[in-house]
Amino acid sequence: MAEILEFPTRERQAFLYLEEQLTKMLKDRGADDALINFAIASLTDVYSELQRESDCHFEVRLPERLSQADAIMLQEDIAQGIEQLRKEHHDLTLRLAARLILTELKLFQHERDN
Repeated sequence: MAEILEFPTRERQAFLYLEEQLTKMLKDRGADDALINFAIASLTDVYSELQRESDCHFEVRLPERLSQADAIMLQEDIAQGIEQLRKEHHDLTLRLAARLILTELKLFQHERDN
């Protein structure tokens, strides 16, 4: 079975969607270009950090007597479990990143107002 490569990657698509939605939300609320640019820069920094930290690797030692079919089934189960954990971790991290960015925006706006 051939591997399908997506362009742009899912991560890039997700980032572009977040950037678009954040820009729209801020414009709808009357934000100026300085605030929007600050928000996008913060989003870029946080998202880049998330991408670096989301890579993980580990090894599992299997008993020698394990059949090829059992080994494949175990490998698939482990891969599915890891993917579920990755998705849950990614969702939580995005929620926390959104809170961080909103806090930074409030601080930026507060400092500009003073």
